[in-house]
Order: sequence, then C-alpha cells, then structure tokens
Amino acid sequence: MRRDFLLPENDQLFIDASELAWETIVDGGQWLCIHDYPVPAGYNVNQVCVALMIPPGYPTTQLDMAYFFPHLVRQDGRSITALAAQSISGRNFQRWSRHRTGENPWRPGVDDVSTHLSMVTSWFERELKK
Repeated sequence: MRRDFLLPENDQLFIDASELAWETIVDGGQWLCIHDYPVPAGYNVNQVCVALMIPPGYPTTQLDMAYFFPHLVRQDGRSITALAAQSISGRNFQRWSRHRTGENPWRPGVDDVSTHLSMVTSWFERELKK
C-alpha cells in the first residue's frame, strides 16, 4: 500500500484498528483510500474503496464528501442524487456530494477520519430511506 503522505497519528491508529487496508495517495490532491469498506445491504456491492480528500490544513480544515469505487447503485433501481465522477490514481470514483450543516459543523480537535466515516455510514443508511 502506498504512503505518499502521513496522516495524523490518531487517524492512523483508528484505521489500523479497523483492520482495513488503506493508503495515502497524492494525485491532484491528497487522498486517503480505505479498501473493502463495508456497504449495507441495499446496494449493488457490499464493500467499496472509499476515498477521502485530505485538504491542506487538515485536521483543522474539515473533511468533506466521500468518493467510492466501484460506483454505488441502489438495488431497488432508485437513483442516487448529487453524484459526480472523480479520477483518483487512474480509477473512476463516484463522488457523493454530502456536506456538514450548521447543526453539525466540523469541530477542530474533535472531528477526524473516524467521525467523518461515521457520517459516511449514515449517508449510506439515509440514502436507502429516501
């Protein structure tokens, strides 16, 4: 697995504890890619590579959105909205444009990869309830 840049130690410890393979990639930005991330029933696959763009200034600067490979499709045929394509290291990821709100702002010193991935999981679940 590539390690093109280092993550903060607490993020590395969290991801290592998940026992999922991960890598950091520099490709038009800094990306954290977590392989075999679980996807709940109701989608076309049960696991994906989830990519998070690590912005300059992180962890003070917030994480935003999530990118999936392969693309996710609901099994019931209903469309998923607010999607776009993003090439990362030669693979075509599916960007889910989902963002924090005023009621759920980024909290420097509290929020990190672990809390963002919790949001990703909730996005999966909320999408299936639409």
